[in-house]
Amino acid sequence: MAVVRPFRALRYDPAVGGPLESLVAPPYDVIGPEQRAELAGQSPYNVVHLTLPDSEEDATASLADWQERGVLVRDSAPACWWLTQDYVGPDGVARRREGFVAALQVEPYENRVVLPHERTHAEPKEGRLRLLRATHTQLEPLFFLWDGTIDVDGLGEPDLQSGGDRLWRLDPEFSEALVEELADAQLLIADGHHRYETTLASGEQWLLAVIVPTDQEGLTIFPTHRVAQSAGDASGTRIDPPRENLPGPVLYREGHYELLAGNGFLDPEVVDRFAPSGVTYTPQREEAVATVDRGEAEAAFLLRPTRIEDVWAVARRGQVMPQKSTFFYPKLTSGLLMLPLD
Repeated sequence: MAVVRPFRALRYDPAVGGPLESLVAPPYDVIGPEQRAELAGQSPYNVVHLTLPDSEEDATASLADWQERGVLVRDSAPACWWLTQDYVGPDGVARRREGFVAALQVEPYENRVVLPHERTHAEPKEGRLRLLRATHTQLEPLFFLWDGTIDVDGLGEPDLQSGGDRLWRLDPEFSEALVEELADAQLLIADGHHRYETTLASGEQWLLAVIVPTDQEGLTIFPTHRVAQSAGDASGTRIDPPRENLPGPVLYREGHYELLAGNGFLDPEVVDRFAPSGVTYTPQREEAVATVDRGEAEAAFLLRPTRIEDVWAVARRGQVMPQKSTFFYPKLTSGLLMLPLD
């Protein structure tokens, strides 16, 4: 079902562009104006000049210029890559998440090869579509889940390393085995719904995918709490301040907590049904509560993490969840590998 293949990566040459840590960045959609300016100031070659350019024309010109200067180089042979990410989660626990990087053939959702699980909005897709058409390059990887298992041993020293990210180029035999293993797979979009739908709209056939097997301790979902200017018609049963493990979706306002009735819905769905307005998001429960205490919002909705099996169940039913229903941590790093579409 899923068609993956090795690819000739476009990537930085640190000998020309400088240390890799100064060139990479988080995904475009989690970077605010201040962080964008900070990253751009680290290096004139930082990937944000491509992923968050002043204009699509600037990104296209930079991409061509950097390849001419040798800042970006294209691998001579196609390969799949193995990626590990060592990280400390919002809960303070150190973990490692692993997966592989390949080119993935884009399939319409109705083919049921690639499944979405969250709703998207039109505006972000319009900007990404213009950028994709201008650069003709997949500048950032998309994050997919695969309900399977892969063991990789004896990798040796990584070919690329930046922070907690390490990448190994896999040999042709292993790459071929991955292609065969994924032939019957169904994939779930963990992060990158807007960019996936952008690629569909563009008519391009391939995108850059990080495919993460779900059978590993390092794959975690954290909650994304909601901070609302108006709680809508939300009301619940007043409770004592909850401990670390919430008893259900909880509304915080006016200094007290209310337990909301779930009625069989997942926590993000419960909140969505109350139609709160002026909603922002944070993975930090303490920050959500503090924002209300400062008088900057009327209410905070505190959520439990959505379980991976529940995400799969929603997607396999052909349904989607509200935006920001899942927080897969850490985000994938942009700038380690890119996929030219030629």
